Amino acid sequence: MHNWKKNIILYLTSQTISLFGSSLVQYSIMWYITLETKSGLMMTISILCSFLPTLLLSPFAGVWADRFNRKLLIMLSDSLIAFSTLIMAILFILGYKALWLLFMISAIRALGTAVQTPASASFVPQMVPVEQLTRINGINSSLLSTSMLISPMISGALMTLVPIESIFFIDVVTAIIGVSILGIFVKVPLHQRAMEKQELSHLADMKQGFEYIRSHSYLKSFFLYIGIMMFLAATPAFLTPLQVTRSFGSEVWRLTAIEISFSLGMLIGGILITYWRGFKNRIHTIILANSFMGIFTMALGLTPNFWIYLVFMAIIGVSLPVFNTPATVLIQEKVEENYLGRVFSVLTMINSSMMPLGMVLFGPLSDFIPIEILLVVTGFFTIIECFFMLRHKGLIAAGNPKTV
Repeated sequence: MHNWKKNIILYLTSQTISLFGSSLVQYSIMWYITLETKSGLMMTISILCSFLPTLLLSPFAGVWADRFNRKLLIMLSDSLIAFSTLIMAILFILGYKALWLLFMISAIRALGTAVQTPASASFVPQMVPVEQLTRINGINSSLLSTSMLISPMISGALMTLVPIESIFFIDVVTAIIGVSILGIFVKVPLHQRAMEKQELSHLADMKQGFEYIRSHSYLKSFFLYIGIMMFLAATPAFLTPLQVTRSFGSEVWRLTAIEISFSLGMLIGGILITYWRGFKNRIHTIILANSFMGIFTMALGLTPNFWIYLVFMAIIGVSLPVFNTPATVLIQEKVEENYLGRVFSVLTMINSSMMPLGMVLFGPLSDFIPIEILLVVTGFFTIIECFFMLRHKGLIAAGNPKTV
């Protein structure tokens, strides 16, 4: 791991720049659909388009991350997203502004995300010593949160000044910069399996990955709890912009404010987990963060004051990196390197399926049941889940750090 600090700094820089442009497009699409339709059903369709392609491609993407050059896969996925965004910008300039085009661009971008997510999560341990994984993942969370803090402010301002296609072009430029930094300056040797001749078929490789998870009971339990959490998190993650539009007002600045509050909270949470590094047992840290998410999801449904609402949103933001960082490090530490891509691809599948599944239920319900009630109910069940996790002895045992 010679020059690992230089490589990780350059890598995180490239990904932060690329994410900044992607965040601009993500917020602009979400807000465009929210403000144009004010429909829970349309929001549900948008979310499905953003997640289902990732679900379908993730099993293959995990195999690719374990077989091939992970850096190259990240570059190719970023390039695919940028190219599709460029095409969409051109179509909008030509006057083609149908809603289904935004759904289509979300689906194409989701395919790129499917490839990038397991490759990126597997690539970091190639560069970073195991004892530094929590710190580096915490720093990465802080950088991404900073980008997400800035991007909604800029996106909200741009949407009042320029057409949406102008924001698409920004994403293209940032992707080119990010891919160039990664391709030219980050020098990391291939992982062992990528240098070997592949004897198994893709399907056999995929089956091996599932068998690996099945043979490690802590992974099965861990993924089950994450799946439940992601299902319940669909309401605060995707319906809060609609709730704000309906209950507090449809001004763009309000939508911008909730994203800024959440991102500012994520930034604080990323800094917190970087320096604190959590409890010695990673599952205890995850349970604490999940408890806060449940409590303050309920609070979002109970407060009638928009400014207090922003405080609660920020606290949920703090909880997210405190949850995600130990969850990621637990897998990076415990899973063999040759299986990292496939294990992370299954995690991506869970994230890509359970939130849309939650939206399939909660999205249409939000047109008939107040979102405030949905937030209270899902927050309550999130807290109940934490008690079950705390009583799971096998999961708690897996949370102890790996001894090196």
